[in-house]
Amino acid sequence: MILIKKFWLILFLFLINCSSIPKNTADGCSIFSERYLWYKHSKKTEQKWGTPIYIQLAIIKMESDFDWLAKPERNKIFKIIPYKRPSSSFGYSQAVKGTWKQYKEETNNPLAIRSRFKDSVDFIGWYTDKSSKILKISKQDVFKQYIAYHEGWGNYKHYKSNKKVINLATKVKGYSEIYKKQLIKCKKKLSKKKFIIY
Repeated sequence: MILIKKFWLILFLFLINCSSIPKNTADGCSIFSERYLWYKHSKKTEQKWGTPIYIQLAIIKMESDFDWLAKPERNKIFKIIPYKRPSSSFGYSQAVKGTWKQYKEETNNPLAIRSRFKDSVDFIGWYTDKSSKILKISKQDVFKQYIAYHEGWGNYKHYKSNKKVINLATKVKGYSEIYKKQLIKCKKKLSKKKFIIY
């Protein structure tokens, strides 16, 4: 009985630790120091899809600020009564249901879930890779990549008349530059092998 209780306590603490928001989401080194497995997943995405880690982090920072349960705020009737959400966006990457379904089918990853960091960064890698192929956007061009990510491949061509998305993409570019500088400083430390799972 005691062993069962200990097991559930350990499992609960593990899930809380893996799903809670990092203490400092503005610092890439701090994020990965706290969530080392996230670094492994981000590195794997970079190697698989060619999407730099700092761009992955910048997109997540803008989309959910690393909140695994993030959803768009509900629209309100008469500015008071909660109504429907404006989209089905959810999780770290804020992927919508339709695009997430396409991702799972094309990557043969039927068990992927939007609230898991590993799947979310892989989704971002897949999406930016498709943007590169469909729209000929460099995977290093975080400004245009984010616009394609936010607007969708079909609406990308209209972005120049959309001041809101231009402002958002400018912020994401700023985030990516900060993360890039930070990760250069802790790259050696992160690249060292670790055997602690948390």
